[in-house]
Order: sequence, then structure tokens, then C-alpha cells
Amino acid sequence: MRRIDPDFEDKAQRSVQSIEVGGRLLLALASRTGPMTLKDLAAAAGLPASRAHPYLVSFGRLRLIEQDAGSGHYALGPAALQLGLACLQQLDMLKAATPVVDALAADTGHAVALAVWGNFGPTIVRMIDARQPLHVAMRVGTVMSLLGTATGRAFAAVLPPAQLVEAMPGALGDAATVAGPSRGAVAAVPSGPDRPPSAQATGVQDAAAEYRAHGVTRAVGRPIPGVNAFSAPAFDHDGHATLVITVLDHRDRLGDDWQSRSVAAVQQAAVEVSARLGWRGPMR
Repeated sequence: MRRIDPDFEDKAQRSVQSIEVGGRLLLALASRTGPMTLKDLAAAAGLPASRAHPYLVSFGRLRLIEQDAGSGHYALGPAALQLGLACLQQLDMLKAATPVVDALAADTGHAVALAVWGNFGPTIVRMIDARQPLHVAMRVGTVMSLLGTATGRAFAAVLPPAQLVEAMPGALGDAATVAGPSRGAVAAVPSGPDRPPSAQATGVQDAAAEYRAHGVTRAVGRPIPGVNAFSAPAFDHDGHATLVITVLDHRDRLGDDWQSRSVAAVQQAAVEVSARLGWRGPMR
């Protein structure tokens, strides 16, 4: 039997309480769009003003916060900006999303796919198998149909039209795989320089309306009969949809209900990934 060292456990859990308390003040400032009074800032951090003030003095010396000489209000300072910019430069969006999608797969038992917008449209970059056998033709590198899959529909719902015309047919679930004349057919008949072809415009509008209404997009029994999927986009600090998270499974394990626990789980995963990528705005 392996002996557990209590000293090691204590060290693993050890923290500096004063840093955690002061950090609440910085997080409170970061959550607001403008400067705050000492009273409001302290209340937001759950502290009395007399206790909050010494922390603000120290943060001011580090230039993490600034106090307006006229109003006395507090705001984040230049050192906080430097930290934020450094974080953005070091940010790996796939690395940021990985623990979230891993937890989503473990929690729901469904297959989970992570997709980015690639040269040919929605492209799978991470695939986690379902807990129970699920035979799907989705692997890393698979390009998904723009309107024939939940993943593609999530991108169609939120991306600028100029990007959508770049998506070509022949992807998984695209009817053009069978009936289309070439891989360039979708972009060949544009209705304007920044608009998708008129034949797809209605589908794009439907996907956008679906996302606005439900916070996810859905594909029931397509492109694989008997398999349902729900997808939600995640946004970066500029509000660009950089990733789409999809849960998919056999219809016996993942129904088509918009209000299901699995739908709520993929929505929450998209919210969490967006927060990790710096997005602070509404999700739809």
C-alpha cells in the first residue's frame, strides 16, 4: 500500500489568502466597462471599503490599477493591460478548449467534435469518441458541410457572409458530393461579392435564426441517418467565431429536444471556452 505524505498534500493545497482577496478586486474591475468608486468596487469584491483600500494602494504602486485624481474612481492600469496583451499573445485556442471539451465528453458520454474554419470550410481538429460505440465518418481533418451538418450550420449562423462563400461542396454531408459538378460549385454563382449564393442564402438565414432562438444549431439524422448533433460556436476576445463545439450520438442516446441536458451542456461549454479566449459579450 502506497504511503501518502501529509506534508506533500499540505504543500499542494497551500495558497496565499491575501493574494486571493486582492485578486477579487482586480477581477471586479475587469468585469466592469468603466471606472468604479471605492464603495462599489469593495462591494463587488465582497469586502468592506476599509479592507479593500490597502490592496488598491499596493496595486496602484504596481500600476495594476489607476485612480482618477478628480473623481477618485478606480480603473485597471497599464500593467494590467500589459498582462492582458501578453496573455492574448501566448494564447493557444485549442489548448484552451481542450479541458472543456474533455469534460463535456466525460459528462455527457456523447462523442464531441471541435472544429475550426479551414481553407475549405468547417474542419474537425479534435474528435473524442462516444462512451458507447458510434460509427461515424468524422476524424481529424474531416471537412463538414456548411448547411448539411450541425457544425457547419453553427459557423454559417455567426460568420460574415464573405467567409461563407469560400466554403466548397464535397464536404461530409453536402449533397453536392453526389449531385454537384465540382468542388468549386458553391462559390461559382455568387449573388454579390460578400454574399453566399442565393440557393444557400435561405439556409444561412435559417441557421442564424436557429442559433438566435436556441443558442445552438441542430442536425437530426443527417448527414448520418440515426445520428443527431448539436453545435455551439465559441468566440475570441474580438468576437470572432473561432471554434465550434459539437456533441453527437445515436438518436436513442441523444434526442432532438432543444431543451435537453446535452444541449445545455454544449451551450455552457461554448460559454466557458469563449471566456477562456477573452470574449465578454453576449453569446448570440
